[in-house]
Amino acid sequence: MNSMYFTEEHNLFRKSLQDFLNKEVVPNIEKWEKMGTIDRFIWKKFGDMGFFGINYPEAYGGMNLDLFYTVILLEELQKINSGGFAAAIWAHVYLAMTHLNAEGNEAIKQKYLVPSITGDKIGCLCITEPFGGSDVAGMRTTAVKEGDHYIINGSKTFITNGVYSDYLVVAAKTNPEIGNKGVSIFVIDRETEGVSATKLDKLGWRASDTGEIAFDNVKIPAANLMGEENKGFAYILQHFSLERLVMGVNAHARAEYALEYALQYMSDRQAFGKSIDEFQALRHNISDLYTEMEICKEFNYSVTHRLDKGEYVVKEASMSKLKSTKMADDVIYQCLQFLGGYGYMEEYPMARLLRDSRLGPIGGGTSEILREIIAKIVIDKKEYKPATS
Repeated sequence: MNSMYFTEEHNLFRKSLQDFLNKEVVPNIEKWEKMGTIDRFIWKKFGDMGFFGINYPEAYGGMNLDLFYTVILLEELQKINSGGFAAAIWAHVYLAMTHLNAEGNEAIKQKYLVPSITGDKIGCLCITEPFGGSDVAGMRTTAVKEGDHYIINGSKTFITNGVYSDYLVVAAKTNPEIGNKGVSIFVIDRETEGVSATKLDKLGWRASDTGEIAFDNVKIPAANLMGEENKGFAYILQHFSLERLVMGVNAHARAEYALEYALQYMSDRQAFGKSIDEFQALRHNISDLYTEMEICKEFNYSVTHRLDKGEYVVKEASMSKLKSTKMADDVIYQCLQFLGGYGYMEEYPMARLLRDSRLGPIGGGTSEILREIIAKIVIDKKEYKPATS
């Protein structure tokens, strides 16, 4: 591995994670892909191994390690060929738990963050809405304060872990008249009256549950507000950098996995008296694809390093996701072609990889939205600043 970013301790962690995944996860992947849900026991095993707490404070059961441990977790999750399983894990750890840690008060952290780290509770982040899509500021879900409670009404969609999670981190408008400046963040127990979820049928990511969630006069204590009222949009923007970098890292990792698999297949596959990796057209195609993957990987590592040092990398993280997800789609499309007819068969990994990868340029901010964010920074000289230091 790249010694500029990865130490011997990182490499030992990677090996232990690989062993764990091969023993506990890989034997169950086909079942979970068919079921469309993940058995509960694996969450607790992840928690027992400390994988949910690698970058969270020791005070809550975490290990407070640097972000390159997170990179390792993301990369290895992509190499077991289940984008859905990987998404369920990282949506819990880096979407829901990120808000608990950053905006939750001590009581919320003890009630939700601690059991999230141990794997006893699973979370989801609810921002996207049926009519809003990438337009976060256009959300319609409302939270009206009545005494010492809030009443929440509205709906969310495309929520990973949206059906089987134990709690929901929810964005809602507490002051709709002032647009995105009137958004707040709440944590809601799954069993709260008025919360319902419908499972969605997806093209890929089939092991994970993705839900459409409805809130019908959901009454929650005012203490479930996270951070300051009407500061939610700024919190969301601040954490988008991590989410988009996560998806960029995921993309380079699955592209690398696809290339490694394709190279192995091509070395074994014989045509016209020689292995197909000896044909110049294929060799040069591989060279181009590998170059694109390595460039994205090195850029993603650089952005990770800057984010780990506390820099606000909204531009670079947006570039990471924009470029890496497009690259991964291109690489996997070509790798499927290298396998010929076998690439189209479900028993080979490329068909699932192709489906799972296609979500990359869509989820967590579409490529079109990311281009506009980058354009505002580069062309309009817009400056984005963190909500909290």
